[in-house]
Amino acid sequence: MKKLLFSAIALVSAAISFAQISESKLDDVVNRTMKTFNVPGIAVAIIKDGKVVISKGYGVSKINTQQKVDGNTLFGIASNSKAFTTAALGMLVDEKKINWNDKVIKYIPEFKMYNDYVTNEFTIRDLLTHRSGLGLGAGDLMIWPDGHNFTPKDIIKNIQYLKPVSAFRSQYDYDNLLYVIAGEVIERVSGISWCEFIETRIMKPLKMDNSAASWNRLKDTTNTIVPHVPTNGKLDIIKRYTNPIFDAAAGIYTSTNDLSKWVIAQLQNGKYGDQKQFQLFSPEVHKDMWTSQTILSTNGMKPYSCNFKSYGLGWQLTDINGHLQVSHTGGLDGIVTQTIMFPDLQLGIIVLTNQQSGAAFNSISNTIKDSYLGLNFPDHVVALSTERKQKEENADKITDEVWAKVDNNLLKKIKIDTKKYIGTYKDNWFGEVTIYERKGILYFTSSRSPRLTGTIFFYKDQNFVVKWNNKSFHAKA
Repeated sequence: MKKLLFSAIALVSAAISFAQISESKLDDVVNRTMKTFNVPGIAVAIIKDGKVVISKGYGVSKINTQQKVDGNTLFGIASNSKAFTTAALGMLVDEKKINWNDKVIKYIPEFKMYNDYVTNEFTIRDLLTHRSGLGLGAGDLMIWPDGHNFTPKDIIKNIQYLKPVSAFRSQYDYDNLLYVIAGEVIERVSGISWCEFIETRIMKPLKMDNSAASWNRLKDTTNTIVPHVPTNGKLDIIKRYTNPIFDAAAGIYTSTNDLSKWVIAQLQNGKYGDQKQFQLFSPEVHKDMWTSQTILSTNGMKPYSCNFKSYGLGWQLTDINGHLQVSHTGGLDGIVTQTIMFPDLQLGIIVLTNQQSGAAFNSISNTIKDSYLGLNFPDHVVALSTERKQKEENADKITDEVWAKVDNNLLKKIKIDTKKYIGTYKDNWFGEVTIYERKGILYFTSSRSPRLTGTIFFYKDQNFVVKWNNKSFHAKA
């Protein structure tokens, strides 16, 4: 009798520990998140045991029209697109058209890295695992900001001019350009564009009917978000990133209703359909994508207990208090998103936003995962808001010191020989930039990326700073 009673208590405890989050609690945390981090619109989905538990929208997709967000509202998912690229390559692996360890030059003979050895040894797997030796975001000015005239062919040609910062395959540094090149591999092997492959081979079978591989391919844009950026305490709508160069790394537009179908297929080892009767990619390929390739530091995982952290093929892998977490985030100007899966719990979490605060999506996803994992951490909205303010204050301190020096130089009317710096300068991969003078003031402009235009100020020695004309960049150089 005592044994039966103990077993019953244990079962009840387990049920309580892994209880799903209530819709009212979810509503509360999302609404507080939007208010705390000034996010106008959010969509959230929770998937459990092959079923969509919740898929709903909050707030508005556009502050100027007040159009409501719902489960069908389309968001740019940015780098969550990378997993679609690896899945597409995995499908070609299943068809024996490629191998993960095939050399890139087999399919793109003109591909060339800074070092000849790296060029000859660089594999398809290396395109996907952020271990190339290039620094964080190397060459990203060929894809950002929008309005430039670079093409994927330019990236293939120009990547040879980017100097490595570490030995090949020795450390993790997040990279976008190599996913663009991975998209080119898909096109050359399959004979169709990356966009067409994603839409016909992945989205169509999964019935992601309202989604598209690129903003430019959406059939109906009436229920889509616009990007928002907080600037000087005010929320502004900014121009949407639409350049197709970035599609294979960050191009997809989808909704929580559609993206849930993708997450279910991932949690089912590539199986889909009412009876799991269809296979998108093989279990073997799925295992490859969820296998550690590049080791990462476990820093930044608080408040959770974490034993390892790594990058697979298009997915970040870690353990959260002993449970494998497969996840990725995505960010474009004015948009950030997150996808999380716990395979052992058959749990999926999707958070899509139309503002660029990562603390916002983490506040929501952490609260959801706490409920399912039976964890009892302090309020994530409060904790992440405090952490964000501290980071912003630290960053502001650095930049404030620089601009205080610049302002002091202006106050003292320090004279510099501006004519020494006027002229056109050429970089092998970025092209030409021009420094010119007008009424004693120096200006910077880029021929290939015209939005990178701003005013130059003397800082110290031979150092200058640029204040970009576009204030939504949230960056000065």
